[in-house]
Amino acid sequence: MNKLTKVGCSALCGSLAAISAANAGEMTVTGGADMTWISYGAQTTGNPLGIGSNTNVKGSGELDNGWTFDVTIANANLQAFSNANITLSMGGLGKLNFNQGNSGNGIAAFDDKMPTAWEESWGNGLSTGIRLPLGSGNSQNIMYTTPTILGVTLTATHAPDYGTQNTADKSTATSEDVLGSSSDATININPSFGTEILSSLNIFAGAAQVKTVDTDSSHDDRYEGVMGVTYDIGPLSLGYQWSGDYTGVDDGDLGTATNEYNFYKAKAFGVAFNVNDDLSISYGEWEAQKAGYSSTATNQIMGRIEVSSLQAAYTMGGASVRIASTEADNVSWSYGDNRSATVLSLGLAF
Repeated sequence: MNKLTKVGCSALCGSLAAISAANAGEMTVTGGADMTWISYGAQTTGNPLGIGSNTNVKGSGELDNGWTFDVTIANANLQAFSNANITLSMGGLGKLNFNQGNSGNGIAAFDDKMPTAWEESWGNGLSTGIRLPLGSGNSQNIMYTTPTILGVTLTATHAPDYGTQNTADKSTATSEDVLGSSSDATININPSFGTEILSSLNIFAGAAQVKTVDTDSSHDDRYEGVMGVTYDIGPLSLGYQWSGDYTGVDDGDLGTATNEYNFYKAKAFGVAFNVNDDLSISYGEWEAQKAGYSSTATNQIMGRIEVSSLQAAYTMGGASVRIASTEADNVSWSYGDNRSATVLSLGLAF
């Protein structure tokens, strides 16, 4: 971690002046780089080498009343701006997060909580077409998080314009589509009941509603949901989750909406084992299914994507060597399009 310097966060302090005066804060930079080699087996690979890099600039400070704030700006490959978010921690009153759409809020925080040695099993080296529960997380949003009481934490998230990201201050988004605002609610439970055996049990669930504009007659409001459980037993971590997505295309609108389906569902599990402090291995599976009706036909569609991934990771200080072998059937809902990928990665963190 590279410390830059202490700075007075005057712009942010001005916006918080109604709450309390702010002290000078601190800014830090963290980041990492990945070097990868990939093979697609019998399919054409092309150039197998890749390099990825990212940095996070984080500023933090404290108000006179003890509340704290932090600002995180994320940059992806080639130092391209990705997103920013601001968190105001209000002690016993909980937290407020103002987010430009980094998929970290609402039910998007639960899109894949399965244990893994490295990356999510559904997309490591392959674009599989798995639909994840996103809700307001992929849009500019505001999220409130309650304090954790008796192991229970609640969140409420709202995006004024679903799908809009990275809107600058003093400006508005001008594009419009059939989707309006969205709202999420989540619950995370660690019901330890004071016992050590349940201290690592975690139960989570969430739901989201995406409203459609009144002028769209081919869609109803869209609904998404997710729920699951994870549990650690010594070095072994287990997880299972379900998700569903009602797209708003109801039976009466199947003739007016084109190339759409009205319901998707998915399930996943993961198992990870820490061999020691440095080495971990994992296996995970995802299965997604079109469980509803096609907008171009009245018969039920039962398309299915199946993904499995075996992974291992070895850490040496700030460096990690990772490998993943991933297989996917019916990629992007194309029956018989079965693919595999092997990814070898060296990650460096600072």
